[in-house]
Amino acid sequence: MLVLLGLLLGTRGAGAFMVHVASSCPLAAKGSLLGFDLTVAFNKNPLVCYDPDVRRFNACDWKLLHNVAGRIASALNNGSTWVQRAEARRRACSKVAARFWAQTALRRTQPQVRIIPAQTGNPSVPIRLTCHVWGFYPPEVTIIWLHNGDIVGPGDHSPVSAIPNGNWTYQTQAALSVAPGLGDTYTCSVQHASLEEPLLEDWRPGLTLEVTLMVAVATVTMVLGLGLLLTGVYCWRAQPPAPGYTPLPGHNYPSGSI
Repeated sequence: MLVLLGLLLGTRGAGAFMVHVASSCPLAAKGSLLGFDLTVAFNKNPLVCYDPDVRRFNACDWKLLHNVAGRIASALNNGSTWVQRAEARRRACSKVAARFWAQTALRRTQPQVRIIPAQTGNPSVPIRLTCHVWGFYPPEVTIIWLHNGDIVGPGDHSPVSAIPNGNWTYQTQAALSVAPGLGDTYTCSVQHASLEEPLLEDWRPGLTLEVTLMVAVATVTMVLGLGLLLTGVYCWRAQPPAPGYTPLPGHNYPSGSI
């Protein structure tokens, strides 16, 4: 290809130039193949284009290099080698595009959910709950707040906007300011195409599960330490006095020979 273009342009030994072949597979919204494009470019400018309907190369440069592009197209059409290569690339493009579409646009990744509370400084609504939702695909997701099982706010909830993570997943969040009472439960309900039913995350006023576990572990450790201490003191007090020692009246050592 380079030698052919160099001869037609008459630039052999006259300087540097670049020729490359590029192909693309435009896809429809549902992943079906819309067409196939194959272009021979000279210095990044389209020179010769392949027409898959008639299986021929045509000049697609209508400027100074139009005549040269026509001669190159004729040379490529003279024989079946380059046409066969273009058709093989079109068949491969169709297979690769369908597989790529299934692995990307059609895939489903379930979200992860966590509620994080924060103090607002407002006595009327002292707690602000933020429901973080991340790691999901596709980006359309709906978040609904529930208070003791009842929907908070209007009943019409539309999908919220999501931010790309850079790894083909998305993240978003929804906040709610509340004045929780004893026994209240606030739930972040997440609806997504990857879920058969909404994903629910609950929050209740008081200690979180992590803090509760830490307190329980600390309590058990303290009880065990206190038990070991009392056992040691009891064993020490139960020992008989050392030989040759005469206890004073009113001693509390156990009876026995001195």
